Amino acid sequence: MDTQHIQDRPHDALADHLADDLAAVNALIRKTMASEHAPRIPEVTAHLIEAGGKRIRPMLVLAAAELCDYQGAHHHHLAATVEFIHTATLLHDDVVDESAQRRGRATANLLWDNKSSVLVGDYLFARAFQLMVACGSLRVLDILSNASATIAEGEVLQLTTAQNLGTTEDQYLRVIRGKTAALFSAATESGAVLAGASEDKVRALCTYGDALGISFQMVDDFLDFGGAGDGIGKRIGDDFRERKVTLPVIRAVARADEGERAFWQRTIAKGDQQDGDFEQACAIIAHHGTLEETRAEALAWSDTAKEALSALPDTPLRAMLSELSTYVVQRLK
Repeated sequence: MDTQHIQDRPHDALADHLADDLAAVNALIRKTMASEHAPRIPEVTAHLIEAGGKRIRPMLVLAAAELCDYQGAHHHHLAATVEFIHTATLLHDDVVDESAQRRGRATANLLWDNKSSVLVGDYLFARAFQLMVACGSLRVLDILSNASATIAEGEVLQLTTAQNLGTTEDQYLRVIRGKTAALFSAATESGAVLAGASEDKVRALCTYGDALGISFQMVDDFLDFGGAGDGIGKRIGDDFRERKVTLPVIRAVARADEGERAFWQRTIAKGDQQDGDFEQACAIIAHHGTLEETRAEALAWSDTAKEALSALPDTPLRAMLSELSTYVVQRLK
């Protein structure tokens, strides 16, 4: 095993390890996203699904099932399910956020229209539930239906927390669980449940997915004030311009003096943003050290993910998952 390769690109090593299963999942995705009567459905779906995503969520399902010695074939249905849920939420998110780019390409709502994006997203949710039922496990259905509700709840909560300087850290955590962690943890937990794993292993993999997702999203929120953009549509300062209240801002607002509070009130609460405001926001955040605190929080959640894996057999696959949790925070450097 090329350990350096794992260290540099653990999701690539994971994809190599799971290549046969991923091929089966991709074939199932292409088959299931077909529509005899509405050709726009596969057109819109293919635009997003085939846009070069890393397939992290399906790989988490497959890895969890393998770690728990699953021998059947329904893990392919489960992996396709989480990819459909993820794709449906992206289609809806781009409409809500009025996005023009995702993964370096024009969004579906821009190429087609908002109605198509919303309705195709609904279709993918329906297909996801059909695939869940094929797994034959009520507990798996419960896990993924709860995750779908958490995702939707998180999106609505984000609408109400955006522009709201009274947003709490608990609310922030609920938002990022909805955005990322809920589906990560549902992927790992349901893979373990499908395999008939012990409750200790199920809890461990659920904790791993949750902590990995929280860490991943906190890194994104850190980079919005401390990064350089990702080159594929995410620009530094996007969250500030969209008036999203993330952890660096929540803590800076809590410590703000009168002048700083007036600044946040104008730029975030009222949306009156001027040239130089983003730079001033960065300066205030740096003054209070809240960006470094966000970095520390993301690293702590990454450590929680790695610690959770100790309940699982010490295998090369477990090592890949551990390296994945390390990799998501490497962008903080």
